Amino acid sequence: MAYLTPRSVDEALDLLRQHRLVIVAGCTDVLPAQRQGQRPAAVLDLSELPALQGISHGPEGWRIGAATTWTEIARAALPPAMAGLQQAARQVGAIQIQNAGTIGGNICNASPAADGVPPLLTLNAEIEVASVAGLRRVPLSRFITGPRRIDLAPDEIVTAVVIPQDAGAAGGAFLKLGARSFMVISIAMVAAVLRVSAGRIVEARVAVGACSAVAQRLTDFESDLEGRSLSDLAALLPDPARHFAPLAPISDVRATAAYRTGAAQELCRRALLQAASVAEAEENRPDAR
Repeated sequence: MAYLTPRSVDEALDLLRQHRLVIVAGCTDVLPAQRQGQRPAAVLDLSELPALQGISHGPEGWRIGAATTWTEIARAALPPAMAGLQQAARQVGAIQIQNAGTIGGNICNASPAADGVPPLLTLNAEIEVASVAGLRRVPLSRFITGPRRIDLAPDEIVTAVVIPQDAGAAGGAFLKLGARSFMVISIAMVAAVLRVSAGRIVEARVAVGACSAVAQRLTDFESDLEGRSLSDLAALLPDPARHFAPLAPISDVRATAAYRTGAAQELCRRALLQAASVAEAEENRPDAR
């Protein structure tokens, strides 16, 4: 098996043009996905590329290199709106997986139950993609096109996740339900971001994972939440008949479709309450005024 370790993005792109390669970084998904006794013919390891590592902040917002690990994300000093992403980072597998697994790998694996996707959807994340023709950006909502399917050509590499800056007092949250706390495929998961002002919801973003082929934003529910008083949140549940229209929960060995629907409802309520608490704390912070 050929194992290639380029030292620059340009070198990696050149190797992709010459060979059919399996791209890896932390290797936490690619190896378990192989059938017993099989292995990739040739691997391109991007984990050592400086351009794909680290978290930075600039005029456009936040840039997270595709090879940044979940442990790095969990420990970073990030704004309260990104609290849900950090909560998800602490629940990806176990500590060993968090130390090796990367945000780019989680997205490119395109699992319906990928922990990182719902919080990134609520952050309006875009995926930065490099090829010999240059860079392009794709909204995450369009980058994942189905289970294990992404908008990435054979000669392209995901280089970063770009998250625009949230204006005003915003807070995020992420919750998931599984048969146990760690090392589990979720039954349902919910991420939320709320932007608040004077006790009311200015903007709401809610995404549900593990209840459809691709994690989905609940845009109708978001519209109904905006303008509501924060005191109403404890009693607000999404209406499955109307708000869950983008979802398609299935019945499998982990849960029935009906159970997933009920779990997603309750997770929405709890995630919104958590996000509101974070946003209110941010709004009331003395140096935030």
